[in-house]
Amino acid sequence: MMTLQTKKRSGRRRQIPGSIRLRPSEVVAMDVNRLGINGEGIGYVERQVVFVDGALPGEKVVARITEVAANFARAKLLRIVRQSKQRVKPPCPVYERCGGCTLQHLDYQAQLEWKRELVRESFARYTGLQDLPIQPTIGMDHPWAYRNKAQLPVTIVGGRVMAGLYAPGTHKLVDTSDCPIQHPTTNEIVRVVRDTLEELSIPIYNEKKHSGVVRTIVPRIGFETGEVQLTLVTRTEELPKKRELIERLRQRLPDLTSIMQNVNPAKTPLIFGEKTILLWGKQKIEERLGNVRFALSPRAFFQLNPEQTTKLYNLVAEAAELTGKEVVVDAYCGVGTIGLWLAPQAKEVLGIDAIPEAIADARENAGRSGIGNARFVVGQAEQVLADLVKKGYRPDVVVVDPPRTGCDESLLRALLQALPKRIVYVSCNPATLAKDCSILLDKYEIRNVQPVDMFPQTAHVESVTKLELRP
Repeated sequence: MMTLQTKKRSGRRRQIPGSIRLRPSEVVAMDVNRLGINGEGIGYVERQVVFVDGALPGEKVVARITEVAANFARAKLLRIVRQSKQRVKPPCPVYERCGGCTLQHLDYQAQLEWKRELVRESFARYTGLQDLPIQPTIGMDHPWAYRNKAQLPVTIVGGRVMAGLYAPGTHKLVDTSDCPIQHPTTNEIVRVVRDTLEELSIPIYNEKKHSGVVRTIVPRIGFETGEVQLTLVTRTEELPKKRELIERLRQRLPDLTSIMQNVNPAKTPLIFGEKTILLWGKQKIEERLGNVRFALSPRAFFQLNPEQTTKLYNLVAEAAELTGKEVVVDAYCGVGTIGLWLAPQAKEVLGIDAIPEAIADARENAGRSGIGNARFVVGQAEQVLADLVKKGYRPDVVVVDPPRTGCDESLLRALLQALPKRIVYVSCNPATLAKDCSILLDKYEIRNVQPVDMFPQTAHVESVTKLELRP
């Protein structure tokens, strides 16, 4: 029978005011008060913060301390003494080992409510604003099978080829070839490719020895077009038994549109290398969002949840309030998704991105979609916008969709010089969103914040924030 270690144990611990008094391997009982930004349960033991993965608010749990830092501790959940009514049984058999999802054990409606609260807490912390109009999170009717792309490393386990994800904090691969948040087609492709590689005895990459050939399986499907792309990431350009591999994959996966090979010879955690080779079929597959058409090469970025992406972009259009007379700047435009979505409702759109390949794709996508009032330029958004403002360029609306690190501070300064009527901030990180808005509040007022659940069963939350220039 497991017993709890308490403060009344033999021997004395030196206690320093304000310091952690817990010890690694110590077993504690604690009440869980809330969820952290990564979906972990948070409670207090001896007035010290303890993070417990898998624990939910309202629960009393028993956990073993695994890490003690300067002002917090982490613990492993051992058992639940009092269970939350919002706890559900995860449908995925490898959920607790995989690490790809973090909230399958939480009722979906509760996930949506927590994500809204996460956005609210971020604004309260970084702006001091407590009464912002933060709307209920927009979720999915069926929050499963939504991902259109997988990137799964392969390895040999017990003489068999395995494809999956690394368990958190380890280099132990967990088989995720039947992932419930992936589109069924991508799961099927992974299983067939895995089995075919094994049948043909094609060498699998060994990370420690930096040997072998096939490193990663990357399937992608166009939800609207049905086109299917398979990319094999290899260490070497030479792919043993290439002809037999292609023939068998085409026979077993008749819906394939494209088979690509990406070569990554480096000893690196990065998935893709610089060279991509067409093995069979089309160089790029096509996908559609509304009336906008996109050509997708293996390395091209595209939103992973098309159903929610359409909702997200409609929210951007609603916040932009376009009448057909506005000049719109799409900063961090990528392959032009948001800019092209807005173009039919705007006078003109200018998309800016620092990656030349993304701008080339954006221009191609505009041509494919028959959109003539959108132009795209290569450059740092903050520099391009600042230079244009000096020349008298005044956009009516600026849309920013930055990475998780948020907007570059110089872009925020450029926005405060350009002073567009509206700024629409698309964010994948509530903390950096709130920090950036705290700067923009010098000239702008937040009119609306709309969280969107782009990645159900995970701790990620997207949001669309509408800021208007103060009178």
